[in-house]
Amino acid sequence: MRPPPRKKEFPLAKVYTLIEPGPVLLLTTARGGRGNIMTLAWHTMIEFEPPLVGCVVSDRNYSFGTLRATGECVLNIPAAGLAKKAVACGNTTGERVDKFKKFGLTPVAASRVNAPMVGECWANLECRVFDDALVEKYGFFILEVVRAWTDPKVKDPRTFHHRGKDLFYVSGKTLRLTNKMK
Repeated sequence: MRPPPRKKEFPLAKVYTLIEPGPVLLLTTARGGRGNIMTLAWHTMIEFEPPLVGCVVSDRNYSFGTLRATGECVLNIPAAGLAKKAVACGNTTGERVDKFKKFGLTPVAASRVNAPMVGECWANLECRVFDDALVEKYGFFILEVVRAWTDPKVKDPRTFHHRGKDLFYVSGKTLRLTNKMK
């Protein structure tokens, strides 16, 4: 079969750079009174009610063990102004570094989980592990959002999105289009 006109074959190892839709998140966990921050780009909505979010946390990440042991975390949604700090968090292990201190981020007590929220983020989703059936094989956690917070002063946050390696883009113009699905 011939390729479509004007198209060039794309490397399979880079397919994720084409479909990675969600904003970069900061996943926070806590164990033994010590909070940690992990940068997360591989996540997806699974269900709306209750809100379920699937995310991949590698067993090579320090946060994996804490999330596995405690069954809870916070998904913090930063705006583009925090991009450099968020990426720096992802390039540093929490095993030896207090990322809140190192990157000047504020831990804020959550109401339903022990993991801290990141005060500088415009939204915070307190979560509990809902299903861990795919964790051992894929590192895929299904989280239930049990409490959600947003900053009412932030009307149209510009989130940032990972495109692979060192490429990111910032969300742009918001479109309002009629959607008849409920």
